[in-house]
Order: sequence, then structure tokens, then C-alpha cells
Amino acid sequence: MPRIRPSARKGLLTLHLVTSLGWLGADLVLLTLGIAVQRGADPAVLYPVGALVGTVLFAPLSVLVWLIGVTSALLTPWGLLRYRWVVVKLVLTTVMVGLVLFLLTPNLRHAGAVGAALPARDRADLVIAPAVSTSLMIIATVLSTYKPWGRRPAQPALAGRARNR
Repeated sequence: MPRIRPSARKGLLTLHLVTSLGWLGADLVLLTLGIAVQRGADPAVLYPVGALVGTVLFAPLSVLVWLIGVTSALLTPWGLLRYRWVVVKLVLTTVMVGLVLFLLTPNLRHAGAVGAALPARDRADLVIAPAVSTSLMIIATVLSTYKPWGRRPAQPALAGRARNR
């Protein structure tokens, strides 16, 4: 896989950081709105706002973060599957993007449409999901900062081919 110049790599890293921070910020907004409703704020006002944030910011940012992260991994020495911390981040982010697109965003749209008629069980989901998502994003950030576990062991078939070159 081709590598990119250091200046392009820094640009890609900056883009990844900005979109990731945007995703985290949108997630914290959704968490705040969910908690506000639990504490007595008007769901007919806040749930449409949550639906808008989820649809216009949260879902697109989640996809952008995933795409930029994969592109960055493929074009830098880290690689996509070379280091354990990158693999864990990839799995966490992929799962989160799937949950955002297929569970949370539809739930936010539904809550925005029904407002105060949303059952209490579904209201709790609109607090739990952003709380879990925020926690997973913090874990991904810690992995990126500390880069634990080192390199994955070389696959036997790949190691043999590399020695024969």
C-alpha cells in the first residue's frame, strides 16, 4: 500500500481529529438532551432537536470518522491490521457506526416524531446509548494516545513469503 508524505499524513490526522471531536461533541449533546428529558424537560421540544442532531451531525460524522480512520491506517505505517490497538479501534468504531446508523438514528427520528408520547423504556435508551457511545469513544482516544499491546505477530504464511523475497 502506498504511503503518503508527512504533511499529507498530518492533514489526514487533523481531519480525523476534527471529525472525531465533532462526533464526540454531537454524542455529548444527545446525552445532555436525553438527561434533560429524564429530569423533566419537555420531550416535545428536545426530542426533535435530538433527531436533528442525530440525523444531520451524528450519523454523518460517524461515517466520516470511520472512513478517514481507515484511509489513514491504510496510508500510514500503522496499517489497518498491523497493530492490536488499531484493530481494536477499528472494531469499536465499526460497531459504533453500525449502532448509530441502524439503531440510534432511527430511534432519534422516532422520538422526534412522537415527542412526549415516547414510552419511558425508549426514553432510557436515548440516555444509555449516548452514554455507552461516549465511553467507547473515550476508550478509542486512550488507545490512540497510548498505543498499547504493540504489533500483532506476523502470520506464518506471510512471514514465510517475506523471508523468500
